[in-house]
Amino acid sequence: MPLHYDGEVQIVKVNMGPYDNNGYIIVDPESGEGVIIDAPTEAEKLLAEVGDTKVKGILITHGHRDHTLGWDEMRDGTPGVPVSVHPDDAHMMPAPAELRVNDGDVIELGSKTKLQIMHTPGHTAGAICILTGKHLFSGDTLFPGGPGRTGAPELFQQVKDSIERKLMPLPDDTQVYPGHGLDTTIGEAREQIRVFDSKPHPADLFGDVSWLGG
Repeated sequence: MPLHYDGEVQIVKVNMGPYDNNGYIIVDPESGEGVIIDAPTEAEKLLAEVGDTKVKGILITHGHRDHTLGWDEMRDGTPGVPVSVHPDDAHMMPAPAELRVNDGDVIELGSKTKLQIMHTPGHTAGAICILTGKHLFSGDTLFPGGPGRTGAPELFQQVKDSIERKLMPLPDDTQVYPGHGLDTTIGEAREQIRVFDSKPHPADLFGDVSWLGG
């Protein structure tokens, strides 16, 4: 499985299910403590990569069903491990999640690795991104080439605002690991948004928006 290791944090990325979902394991190498991000179908693929990791939690980036189709299997494979979700998406979970995470919360793995929760609404009301060092797990908030799909013009404006206020201040070399498909960087996203902002767009724009399209 694709493995990223920068000397401070270890990241396993696993592609899962018919919707091209990505699941992740973030591990603090010193302590062996880790978290799982999302629970798509084919959860067994992600669970097979856990190994000796001491899983401390499962973080759900948002409530859409394709990110929770493997809920039961993931729970069975990590007995006693709590699931965390933002309060605004808690009602979308297949079963009650034990914990709530809010903007600015910090989850510690061992004594060195810290995961910062960033509330980035728009794709869903409770969408979150997770930042550790120069690694950003963006859920469906930000993909290579555009934001996650939105269901109304005001929601597109909301997700764009989330990206600009919360994500664009990060360094250009911050790696972005989305909930589907390929990785990108904050620098690439910043340049694409600059191109988008340089062109006129209808006020009612929403749906699958490409920064470089049209």
